[in-house]
Amino acid sequence: MNRIGIDLGGTKIEGVVLDPLGAEPARLRIETPRGDYEATLRAIGKLVTDLEGKAGPVAAAIGIGTPGSISGGTLRNSNAVYLNGKPLHADLERALGREVVLRNDADCFALSEAADGAGASYRVIFGVIIGTGVGGGVVVDRRALDGPNGVAGEWGHNPLPWPRPDELPGPSCYCGLHGCIETFLSGTGFASLSGAASAKEVVEASRRDDPEASAHLADYCDRLARGLATIINVLDPDAIVLGGGMSNVDEIYTQTPSRWDRYVFSERVQTPLLKNRHGDSSGVRGAAWLVGI
Repeated sequence: MNRIGIDLGGTKIEGVVLDPLGAEPARLRIETPRGDYEATLRAIGKLVTDLEGKAGPVAAAIGIGTPGSISGGTLRNSNAVYLNGKPLHADLERALGREVVLRNDADCFALSEAADGAGASYRVIFGVIIGTGVGGGVVVDRRALDGPNGVAGEWGHNPLPWPRPDELPGPSCYCGLHGCIETFLSGTGFASLSGAASAKEVVEASRRDDPEASAHLADYCDRLARGLATIINVLDPDAIVLGGGMSNVDEIYTQTPSRWDRYVFSERVQTPLLKNRHGDSSGVRGAAWLVGI
């Protein structure tokens, strides 16, 4: 049976229909009605109707991914702030007239890469998003883990491990704390700490053998190695898959594993660090895989 997945983002809403083999009979993208909660619900409803019109019968339930998580029945920590505090799950089921499986967008990314992406041949996957923010999701046997607090995989709001004196107390984070992994490893955090306009600027300068930019990139990879070493120490996943804008920096895949041996509590680290297969499509594909797996 075909299934629908929806990726609800701050600027766009994307929908896809997946068949049982992962092919896409239909895909649509619309702008998010920013700041308008009821209009967002209506837009998702129309998108689902349009997808069904293109692809025919689909599973009764709809999978939806969004930044943030449900706590006490309402959404929290979404960068689309007008959604926070709203009973999004219940309202979506009301608007669509069917069951909705709602999960964090990082969970959807991890599930997509575990289902038919870079992590498809592994049992336990830690999916990492390093973009404008830092998120994560855990998938075991093609099922995204949740937990009683709805924060499984949220490594970005732990403190940077083994901080150097010059890294303390760390940049302030929107969550109210200092020194969160996100403030160091997000693309914006990396650029800010490097004194650059963008992460791309630092990477390109490093590739021109600029010594200062190369040092900043090496610092980034060491911080990433420290952050992921704690994941390996606790979860010991079969593979780690990277997504988000920073995942396109090829140097990460050599420099980070070369550094994390000193931080992982093992004589040898065999965990592969993998680039995603589905790119920007992973989130919406993962939302579809939420249904019926």
